[in-house]
Amino acid sequence: MTLPLVTGVDGSDASLTAVDWAVDEAARHGLPLRLVYASLWERYERVSPSNRLSRPSGRVLAENLVASAAERAERRDPEVKVTTDIVPDDAVDALLRAGDDAFALVTGSRGRGELRGLLLGSVGLGVTARAPCPVIVVRGDRAGLAGSHERILLGAGEPVTGAEAVRFAFREAEARGCPLDVVRAWRVPARDGAGDPALAHEPVRRPEERASALLDEVLRDAVADHPAVRVRRVTAEGPAHSVLVRRSAAADLVVVGARRRHGHLGLQLGRVSHTLLHHADCPVAVVPQTV
Repeated sequence: MTLPLVTGVDGSDASLTAVDWAVDEAARHGLPLRLVYASLWERYERVSPSNRLSRPSGRVLAENLVASAAERAERRDPEVKVTTDIVPDDAVDALLRAGDDAFALVTGSRGRGELRGLLLGSVGLGVTARAPCPVIVVRGDRAGLAGSHERILLGAGEPVTGAEAVRFAFREAEARGCPLDVVRAWRVPARDGAGDPALAHEPVRRPEERASALLDEVLRDAVADHPAVRVRRVTAEGPAHSVLVRRSAAADLVVVGARRRHGHLGLQLGRVSHTLLHHADCPVAVVPQTV
């Protein structure tokens, strides 16, 4: 069974941009596309006959919205199979359930009801922090959204917690036929005794060497499994969130891992993922790893 790419739609400009991006992504991977609209309209619908005659019901508005989104998707690529669902539920909960049987979830950066000043809407944040499958938040500048850089960026985490993100990034680069930049940030630890002669003999490059060794470990299996993917290993000094945001300006997708702890119901996003979701110049894929 081929799992679909699931996209949340709500009629906002950001969700329509996400639909366009998802159509292209589904075509690359040969996936069906499922468009999901979720709203608690039934909870707020009035039941008086006069109200039913005076304005369309929430259900009718939802049907019109998803039909319009489906037509848009089909115009963009008629070869992609598109299905739609209307769910009378909270958007985050509906998408999280859809993620149980999805290749990935795709959301826009802000919803129809979000304030303009928000960098990332509450639905995108809630879904990304808790989904059981990869989540792509479609954001960034025109070049990143269009895929004109022809380059994928992977922020390499620890081998134990980032294996799924590595596999996802390699599959993405392979499907696009583009290079993959794998970045591991490193920093020189602060030294309380900077003037201590005993510390002067410690090699300054040791943190960078450890970062390089970790890249070799993280990439070993994926490189063997995807020999056609051109990989560039990069070790960069600085905070990981700053390094990746800066490099996202030259990428079409940035991929990072996220730990999912059993029994933990709160938001499960680290500083790197959170910063990228708010500030990256291209779409961001957050790939969960259960630990």
